[in-house]
Amino acid sequence: MSRLEELMKELCPDGVEYKTIGEIAIDIFRGSGITRDQITEEGTPCVRYGEIYTTYGVWFEKCVSHTNAEKINNAKYFEHGDILFAITGESIEDIAKSCAYLGQEKCLAGGDIVVLKHKENPKFLAYALTTLNARIQKSKGKVKSKVVHSSVPAIKEIKIPVPPLEIQNEIVRILDNFIEHTEELNTKLEMERAARKKQYQYYSQLLLNGFQKESQMVPLSSLGKWQSGKTPSMQEQRFWQDGTIPWISSKDMKFPVLTDTEDHITEVALTEASMNLLPEGSVAIVTRSGILKHTFPVAYVPFRTTINQDIKALSVAEGISAEYVAFVLQAYGEDIRLKTKKQGGTVDSLDFQKILNYQIPLPEYEVQLRIVNVLDNFESICNDLNIRLPAEIEARKKQYEYYRDQILTFNEYGGRFIDHIVEMK
Repeated sequence: MSRLEELMKELCPDGVEYKTIGEIAIDIFRGSGITRDQITEEGTPCVRYGEIYTTYGVWFEKCVSHTNAEKINNAKYFEHGDILFAITGESIEDIAKSCAYLGQEKCLAGGDIVVLKHKENPKFLAYALTTLNARIQKSKGKVKSKVVHSSVPAIKEIKIPVPPLEIQNEIVRILDNFIEHTEELNTKLEMERAARKKQYQYYSQLLLNGFQKESQMVPLSSLGKWQSGKTPSMQEQRFWQDGTIPWISSKDMKFPVLTDTEDHITEVALTEASMNLLPEGSVAIVTRSGILKHTFPVAYVPFRTTINQDIKALSVAEGISAEYVAFVLQAYGEDIRLKTKKQGGTVDSLDFQKILNYQIPLPEYEVQLRIVNVLDNFESICNDLNIRLPAEIEARKKQYEYYRDQILTFNEYGGRFIDHIVEMK
């Protein structure tokens, strides 16, 4: 019999009490607005709602942002053990994402954050709020345009199991242990990916350098037509609802060849918002995004598409292979990023004029195609080497989610929902 089963029989022989967040709360309140312009290098630690989606996991100990508290109207603070909810988001599935703060500093909460103060184990609450049952309850947010909103009253209605603290602590220990193993696998994967990427860049540059003597060096500006993009108004539903035209933003630029985009615009947006429709076989690059701190994203786009203002795209001239250009930009990506990076600014960006002046080797068209074939095969080999570990991590992630939901599912005063508990070691 596991320790958890022993505690359940001893402390909850008739089941576990379920409570709403409103019943758990000692206090629950909304934070105060903190604009991007008010973020500083030093000062009072703070959290803006977007960081809960992009930066923090189930729990965190240190804020990535700071601000001058004196300039925040009606400042609202959170402390060790408090739970934070983001009540504005882009999707029903993610709305009201939550996390526990386990740091020791007193921090400021942004305006679209709800702070919950309580007496439970904060990590237990954070885990319980990630279960499928809790997410279904959170998803009752209201959609306005492309933005989803929740509220303090809606958060208060969420109902979760609240066993005695001894049981909460044991469940946290089990889930922490499982996550630790998953993180070890993720670290191993990232090291493997970095090694394969470095290996690919080395051999691709070696191949390209071998053709430099018999190739002319040309600036990127001479390869065809470069175009910029923009974002149609998010307030116009007819620009987005049931859209079918791909619209590339930085979040799509994760792979060397794109297969689709997360967002799509409508034919109405194409005409009324004066969007540029790029032809099949374009090359897209990111010129403005936080990812430029460490990576220069480049992608070959085999379908017609539009782009946002952080992307530049090339439609190649006759006699030039777009796939060849994409491979070259990926191979020399780090050199391009370092030589064109703008200094200062609130968001990392590249000097596009310097990108246009950057020179690459351009052999005859038939040679370009041969190089594409070689690099395509080499990239496939590198990707194949990465298949096994990501699959293992994905399986481990699903296993964790399954047991997390099972271990946090109880009948209210009627015994366990499942008749066995798996000890995760």
